[in-house]
Amino acid sequence: MLALAIAGLFAILLVLSRSPGMEQFFPWIDFFRTALVVHVDQSVLIWFLAMAGVVWSLAYDGGQRTGLAFAAYLLMLAGTVGIALAAFYGSGAPLMNNYVPVLQRPLFFGALGLVGIGVALRLVLLLSQVRQRKLFNEPNGLVRIAAFTVAVACATAIIVLIYTWISMPTELDGAAYYEYLFWGAGHVLQFAYTQLLLLAWLLLLAASGARLPVRPIIINGLVLLGLLPLLWVVVIYARYDPVSAEMRIAFTQLMQYGGGFPAIPVGLLVIYSLFQNRHDLMEEARPLRMALWMSLLLFGLGGLIAMMITGINTVIPAHYHGSIVGVTLALMGFAYMLLPKLGYAAVTGRLAAAQPIIYGVGQILHVGGLAVSGFMGIQRKTAGAAQGLESLSAKLAMGVMGIGGLLAVIGGILFVWIMLRAFMKGPENSATEAS
Repeated sequence: MLALAIAGLFAILLVLSRSPGMEQFFPWIDFFRTALVVHVDQSVLIWFLAMAGVVWSLAYDGGQRTGLAFAAYLLMLAGTVGIALAAFYGSGAPLMNNYVPVLQRPLFFGALGLVGIGVALRLVLLLSQVRQRKLFNEPNGLVRIAAFTVAVACATAIIVLIYTWISMPTELDGAAYYEYLFWGAGHVLQFAYTQLLLLAWLLLLAASGARLPVRPIIINGLVLLGLLPLLWVVVIYARYDPVSAEMRIAFTQLMQYGGGFPAIPVGLLVIYSLFQNRHDLMEEARPLRMALWMSLLLFGLGGLIAMMITGINTVIPAHYHGSIVGVTLALMGFAYMLLPKLGYAAVTGRLAAAQPIIYGVGQILHVGGLAVSGFMGIQRKTAGAAQGLESLSAKLAMGVMGIGGLLAVIGGILFVWIMLRAFMKGPENSATEAS
């Protein structure tokens, strides 16, 4: 929750700095880039990995706290805070490489290292527990299978990162260095996030009172098949040098052809079940159902926009904002669902039901504005006058982007507020309305 709250605060600064007419208040380009680095790392790295840790704990810990798990948590917490503070300390320039953009400051690299060590420790603990328990043990089979696939993807990403780091030529530096360093590992992590998405979809569907039209073994098998694209990672590094254009193209193609499997069949089954069971869906689970619907919509929209990418423009962030926000919305609903299971107050009421809609609609406008701007040739990772907003249509498109972004920020703040209210009331309280 802390990572998502920090990402939201920096998102406000990002949206303002890109909106037409605001360049007079944000005239320095490094401000935009620094805010973007922190926003991206908090929202698509730490938030997702922290939720992966939640799933791992649910699947295998049995509610028990071990010293290794607590150490991993403290390292992640310290790294999260450190990355945020690095935006205000040091003079190193921000680098806008993909997946894990960096600030060239000692505090940032130290904090990022703490996050990496924390995840690695958690993975060591998880994989040791998997050996002691049955993967398909019911009734927790789906959660354990999904947790295992997420762990395998994360472990693969760490191995790829270390191998690439060892293979990096000494003469390479700056943005190019980190672009190659994180390219393979960043792509692999996307498969881990997709597995989290599938688990959240399926659990939110069940919590809404709907039933899938297929046997659980088929769903478990589809989730396990999400590991198949990872096998091709071995082929990529066997054929290509880690620092080569061929490697970059191979990972791009792997994402294009492997990223939708098994998300497409599982997503279609979930949508079919929602329509088939629409009269049996529980009203008290409306916040969960709204989060599920908006997640399906945004993830699908991101996939459709991906097929329209040509060149280096804002169509690219339109695609990944749709897909990534689809994952975020699913995990928001997942977090709502977990509260009463952990002894906290359940989230119900109008505000909780409206929050996914506000966040989702805002992101649809944001993604739509970015996509239209990209079709007009507006380049990605620019702000203010550097965007080249000369025509009225381009200004209108980026204006819609700004309005949608601010609406999404409001939805994100509402989510953090609803969750914090439940936390502050304590686990001893009964279900109350967050309205």
